[in-house]
Amino acid sequence: TSPTGGRLIASDIHHYIVTHFDKHYHPNSIYYLLEHMGFSWITSRSKHPKQSQKAQDDFKKIPNRNDP
Repeated sequence: TSPTGGRLIASDIHHYIVTHFDKHYHPNSIYYLLEHMGFSWITSRSKHPKQSQKAQDDFKKIPNRNDP
C-alpha cells in the first residue's frame, strides 16, 4: 500500500507484524487478531483523482426546491 493512503489488507498487516515484531502468525489469523483487539472494518468512499473541492462547494450553493 501507499504511505499516503489507500486500502490496508490483511497481507499488509501480516507483513508488518513479521517485519517489525518478528512474530509469525498464519495469514488467516490476522482477521481474528484484529477482531480480538477491538478493530473494526471501516471503509471510506474513494475519491476521484480529479475531484475539486471548490467545485463541490460551489455546487452546494446552488438553491434547490427544498431550500426555505
